[in-house]
Amino acid sequence: MKMLFIGDVVGSPGRSVLKEYLPKLKSKFRPDVTIVNAENAASGKGLTKKVYHELITAGADILTMGNHMWGKKEIFDFIDDVMNIARPINFPDDNPGKGIVTGKYNGKSIAVINAQGRTFMQPSDCPFEKLDGVIDDLSKDYKHIFVDFHAEATSEKLAMSWFLDGRVTAVAGTHTHVPTADERILPGGTAHITDTGMTGPYDGILGVDREAVIGRFQTGLPTRFEVTKGRTQLNGLFIESDPLTGKAQTIKRIQISEDHPFFD
Repeated sequence: MKMLFIGDVVGSPGRSVLKEYLPKLKSKFRPDVTIVNAENAASGKGLTKKVYHELITAGADILTMGNHMWGKKEIFDFIDDVMNIARPINFPDDNPGKGIVTGKYNGKSIAVINAQGRTFMQPSDCPFEKLDGVIDDLSKDYKHIFVDFHAEATSEKLAMSWFLDGRVTAVAGTHTHVPTADERILPGGTAHITDTGMTGPYDGILGVDREAVIGRFQTGLPTRFEVTKGRTQLNGLFIESDPLTGKAQTIKRIQISEDHPFFD
């Protein structure tokens, strides 16, 4: 099974670069399923119905989220009406939405799970315990299981990948917006990357106007952060897995920017 995953889409610049390059990436890799992290897609925090439809129209099959899940109140109006958004599974059970999206794409079944880390993040249930409790049941029906682990600490992300090695197809880290160069397939057949990186502004700081971020560090005073304009980037992954076992066979990091041309 071929999976294309796009890291955190940030604001309108992220949506624009996604619409520019996603058709080209799909033409190149011919993925069976395309997964996009959308927790920053609407003005840098959260998701609206309009932006949801924009991402799906651009070519996303499944959207994953993260700590800014509830950044736009409008999401409460439609989250339970759509079937292809995965919120962190270790949020309280009575939260709207669901942590697992399952489906058949190009005739191939997959389960996509979103989970959130706890180190340097707001409180949530233990992601290790939560995932441990669902994966064995999921694996009875789904050989291909993709986990978007939205977490801050590199050690927590690595720990999750090793914890799930051999039990899921891939664990892709998101949240820190800086792509790591440690993509690999672990001994049990699980593809890992500590952070996939972001899709959006290239010359800001994590997608935000850099002067505002620098000012926050200099003064320690509250500062309004805005998604910056200018050059853009797209970061993602291509993963291919064995159709019978679900074990990863290939993981390729995708990085597109003015400094990293991908289609030359």
